[in-house]
Amino acid sequence: MDLLWFIVVGLLLILVEQAIFGIPVLRRVTYSREFEKERCYAGDQLVMTEKIANEKRLPIPWLRLEAMMPASFSFQTGEEMGISKGNIYQNHQSVFTMRPFTKISRRHFVVCQKRGVYQMETVTMTGGDLFNIYSTSQKLPVSIALTVYPAILSDHEMPSNFEVWQGELEVSRWIVEDPFLIVGVRPYGESDPMNRIHWSATARTGDLQVFKQGFSSDPQTMILFNIQESEEMWSVVTRPELVERGLSYAATAVSYAAGRGLKAGFAHNAYSEKADTSVRIEADYGSVHAEYIMQTMAEVQLKCLMPMEQMLRDEADRQEDEERKLDYLLITAYVSQAMETQLARLRNAGNRITVLFIEDKEGGNE
Repeated sequence: MDLLWFIVVGLLLILVEQAIFGIPVLRRVTYSREFEKERCYAGDQLVMTEKIANEKRLPIPWLRLEAMMPASFSFQTGEEMGISKGNIYQNHQSVFTMRPFTKISRRHFVVCQKRGVYQMETVTMTGGDLFNIYSTSQKLPVSIALTVYPAILSDHEMPSNFEVWQGELEVSRWIVEDPFLIVGVRPYGESDPMNRIHWSATARTGDLQVFKQGFSSDPQTMILFNIQESEEMWSVVTRPELVERGLSYAATAVSYAAGRGLKAGFAHNAYSEKADTSVRIEADYGSVHAEYIMQTMAEVQLKCLMPMEQMLRDEADRQEDEERKLDYLLITAYVSQAMETQLARLRNAGNRITVLFIEDKEGGNE
């Protein structure tokens, strides 16, 4: 009989304990998470801050937080957080107790290792009673978007002809023809368009004469990125490290141009997160424009949208219809015969072409 009463009293105590500590365990518990920045470059270290608050009179015997994070985020954290890492995502889990009316703030140092646009939507919170007999869970919305731009490389990490391109770009600041600056007339040349003929001077001299243009310091650079690893590739990238290095070349070139007040544009032949059509950004000035290009680079998907020769053909067709000349920087792992044909068309139209081959980790061209 005594044993029966002991069991009954024990069960009642357990039920009371669950009613006091278990059932309301997640009531008036709040959680928030934020990064110190919304945008950064690959390789940067950020601080992620978590804030948990127990806003009720009762303590929380145990509380477990679980969150899925991109596998490319490297957390410099202690033993209080358990991390199970996969190829794409990593699961973060931490368990702790909380006293009544307590707030906890935790700071985690995170290294963003890879370019991309990352969405983190929810955190799962689980709590229970003292004896871990009763537990309950709920998902909390913590929608965060973090954009990681391609890494900016130092000069010694770039191919050797990048310095040649830099030098030519600086020189071109002073030798670019300005179609709106007329300083006289000169004899007609084979590459001169008909709309530049000076008819009065032609009638006066008896020979075809054209307007002689002055020079401005306003060169325009168009950076073209080829996501194809080889001429045979037609769909998904099989060597992502090669593509990421090429995008870092492009980001470094944009950063260089923007830092010197030069116009820069960008185009690529890959799929994008926000568009299934080709992306081409006209050349323009300024840090805001450069950041827009970096955002576009972050959104590049590792899948080919069109062959590079088709993209170059479209660019050559466009340039033949326009009078302005561009400094092209083509970043690619290879140049096929079909690509060379379109590059020749661009050169014949008066554009300057620099090819920057993507190097592998051993320093050789692909």
